[in-house]
Amino acid sequence: MKEVVVLSGKGGTGKTTIVGSLAALVERKVLADCDVDAADLHLLLSPAERQQNEFWSGQVAHIDAERCNGCGLCQELCRFNAIKDFRIDAVSCEGCGFCSHVCPTEAISMKENMAGYWYISDTRYGPLVHARLGIAQENSGKLVAVVRQQARHIAEEGGFEYIISDGPPGIGCPVISSLSGAGLALLVTEPSLSGMHDLERVLGVCRHFGVPAMVCINKYDLNEENTRQIESQCLSQGVKVVGRVPFDNVVTESIVQGVPLVEYSNGNVTREIEGMWRRLLMILTKGGKT
Repeated sequence: MKEVVVLSGKGGTGKTTIVGSLAALVERKVLADCDVDAADLHLLLSPAERQQNEFWSGQVAHIDAERCNGCGLCQELCRFNAIKDFRIDAVSCEGCGFCSHVCPTEAISMKENMAGYWYISDTRYGPLVHARLGIAQENSGKLVAVVRQQARHIAEEGGFEYIISDGPPGIGCPVISSLSGAGLALLVTEPSLSGMHDLERVLGVCRHFGVPAMVCINKYDLNEENTRQIESQCLSQGVKVVGRVPFDNVVTESIVQGVPLVEYSNGNVTREIEGMWRRLLMILTKGGKT
């Protein structure tokens, strides 16, 4: 079983579009949407929910009105301004627990926080594990770990050959949680200055965790000079560019229709993504070596 995680240093590079196409191309795989802060892979795959599970993480303060004497000490000392009129604002509360320690009547207790949900769903492309983090909730890295753990469990039980993960953008905790222990990272970038800068950052994260990285340049023909710079930088670092996807309005049309691109069109973009997967498959069969 080999796990491929698709990442991007910044949002809007076309990462989920690529994953949606891989969902249709790759056989014997489990899909995982690790972008739990803004999950959208389900919009392309139309999953049928099989199982819903609560995700509990962190704590929130709770005031027992019967024991509270209204001294106002907690409200005065809370540095997050999460206590107003002796009520806890759950969105502002950081769960530090300081108020529970200073309360003279021990009226404040810390309770476990229900931070979101994770799901196991069926799609016509295979099982999908995805999640939804609650509004203003944290610990998305922990929820990503839950999603990956469940995807691996399903893959092991079902004898699937691959796990294809749609990772979050950036280089923060959710990205680290998505990347650590993966077999291969496919980094989707675009030939813009911000895309080039953020690609360099996420390449650094891959090197740090020892995960082989390959690069796909999406919309490469919008700025071919920047594309050449990206290819030159990748070559100097021993990173293989496995895909150069051209710009085409058919991509937007497929998203509007809620259909993976490779099933919506058989044009140049589809052929390039198909070729990219063949190149990735050759690398995977060699154990991640180029």
